[in-house]
Amino acid sequence: MDQRPNNYNDQGPNGQGPNGNGGPGGPKNKSSLLVLLICVLATLLIWTVFSNILQSSTSKEITYDKFLEMLDKGEVKSVELQSGVLTIVPREQKVEGVEFEYSTTAMEDSTTLTARLLEAEQKTGNKITFNEIQPDPTGSIIYTILSLLVPFVFLIILMNWLMRKMNKGGGMMGVGKSKAKAYVQQETGVTFKDVAGENEAKESLQEVVDFLHNPGKYTTIGAKLPKGALLVGPPGTGKTLLAKAVAGEAHVPFFSLSGSDFVEMFVGVGASRVRDLFEEAKKNAPCIIFIDEIDAIGKSRDSRYGGGNDEREQTLNQLLAEMDGFDSSKGILILAATNRPEILDPALLRPGRFDRRVIVERPDLKGRVNILKVHAKDVSLDETVDLDAIALATSGAVGSDLANMINEAAILAVKNGRKAVSQKDLYEAVEVVLVGKEKKDRILSQEERRIVSYHEVGHALVSALQKDAEPVQKITIVPRTMGALGYVMQVPEEEKYLNTKAELEAMLVGLLGGRAAEEVVFGNVTTGASNDIEKATQIAKAMITQYGMSEKFGLMGLASVEHEYLNGRATLNCGDATATEIDHEVMKMLKESYEQAKQMLCEHRKTLDKIAAFLIERETITGKEFMEIFHEAEGIEGKEPEPAETAVEATQETPDAEPMTKTALQEEEVTADPVSDTPEEKKAQEPVKEDSQESPIQE
Repeated sequence: MDQRPNNYNDQGPNGQGPNGNGGPGGPKNKSSLLVLLICVLATLLIWTVFSNILQSSTSKEITYDKFLEMLDKGEVKSVELQSGVLTIVPREQKVEGVEFEYSTTAMEDSTTLTARLLEAEQKTGNKITFNEIQPDPTGSIIYTILSLLVPFVFLIILMNWLMRKMNKGGGMMGVGKSKAKAYVQQETGVTFKDVAGENEAKESLQEVVDFLHNPGKYTTIGAKLPKGALLVGPPGTGKTLLAKAVAGEAHVPFFSLSGSDFVEMFVGVGASRVRDLFEEAKKNAPCIIFIDEIDAIGKSRDSRYGGGNDEREQTLNQLLAEMDGFDSSKGILILAATNRPEILDPALLRPGRFDRRVIVERPDLKGRVNILKVHAKDVSLDETVDLDAIALATSGAVGSDLANMINEAAILAVKNGRKAVSQKDLYEAVEVVLVGKEKKDRILSQEERRIVSYHEVGHALVSALQKDAEPVQKITIVPRTMGALGYVMQVPEEEKYLNTKAELEAMLVGLLGGRAAEEVVFGNVTTGASNDIEKATQIAKAMITQYGMSEKFGLMGLASVEHEYLNGRATLNCGDATATEIDHEVMKMLKESYEQAKQMLCEHRKTLDKIAAFLIERETITGKEFMEIFHEAEGIEGKEPEPAETAVEATQETPDAEPMTKTALQEEEVTADPVSDTPEEKKAQEPVKEDSQESPIQE
């Protein structure tokens, strides 16, 4: 049962009805009258100006002596006296058809002037017409009043118009007004059909929309409309898109603004804008208010989170009061989005203000497939496209990343002269988004090409030698614009949500395989492993401080994650002495993994050389080619595993390369090592003498 008024569709903030801007006697009619009045006054002003210009071009002021001289010469045709001013029309006109005249101040009264004109007629024999006009006091008064009043009225109207414009633009005169943008369903153009990969979040918000459409079936059993819903999740997951979809489905006015719009340099402005926003919302109820990045004003008043800002606290207090004060039965729903929920004020998060917290997580495999389908529905795809494979390859990607990949693939197809996007375009688009385009103008020396080749093959070979390793999709030494001189692509056989201790240890070995290959082959190391070392250190530290995988520290939690939905940075919760011991434990773990990687590469040196030589020649090899050479060199017979025809999941980079994606840990993922030794066995092993190893690759 829809309890909204029958004329609801004629309402709205955009001039759709009595409460909007287009109803009878509404602001639009007032604006039309104002425009008409301004046009009339402007016409009068223009007419006056042109009249004065025309008059000044056909009239000239002369002295009284000059007038007397013209009388003596018989050059005067007529004289008119009005209010002490003489208007003289000469007998001969300079321009035919235009009456030119002179003016001067009368020095004599009308009787004396009449006598002088009669004398001049007798002297020259030319008749002179004389006319004296008596002044009308009423007309003079009206003219004086209008001459003063019209400019004054025009100035008032102009000031009023300027103030309105400044109010709309948030200028000095409008600092206390809300900057909320009002939308209606036709303008948002977004429904829940345009949102994919977030089924749980959609379900929570669809219930709210159904409440707005059919409040009767909920109120019958005593249910109330939730006052607010807080959308929480990483950047790019679609929080704003979900809010627009709610507005598009609910068919109600949608007020959208950012948390920073409340903040201004003037004290008290934020609170004033909050009051103005809720006043507008009450006029247009039922409606939805969406505040994006609410952490800008909703930050906790605790000094630990940057509290103590009086202006922001005043704005927050006003927001809390308004959220408590409005009646939920009026159908006002508040949506807010943030990716920093841990710093929000507890009073803002309690039920009764934000009754629901909707988590908008990174999409899983099925969600990524659906997101790709949504963004690809308007793109021409050929029969080779397999969106499931692309989704499997992009673990950790959010909706905005996937949309960008589809768009890049379409651009590549046009660039290559094709009318439809192929799977190859999608593969390349994934690489473009994650590591940048090929840097064709960067030419490596022969020695650097060898180093990069062995580095990347070291990553791939160590992964291939480990049990349950993810298949290698691609190895390349072609530099990319994001800094990578080469990289290895690996994809998971299935999406995983947990990692075992053995898998994390295998990740460390795989990450350090590139650096180990450099030392084994060249007896020296380069800066190419900087990113690998950084990621390996992060994993090792997390194993010790967060996952309880250290024998020394056991199950003790030594770190906590801050900004979970942003960078997920961990901070230690221990003393300096314990932090020093943690560093020693991390160094020990990394050293053991590095020695294991070197041992594996030394034992399979011929395979390493053979694959590296092939990579130097080809620059880029596929996973299938890599496995063929690997099996041939290792003498392995039987069915070769099919490498996944997908894009980047795990990436090892080279000199000074930046992280490939925000989910670096998942991208570098490798699996357990079947030949791992115990720490005691590793300590007993003799160190490998790399200096005796010579590369068969001739420069």
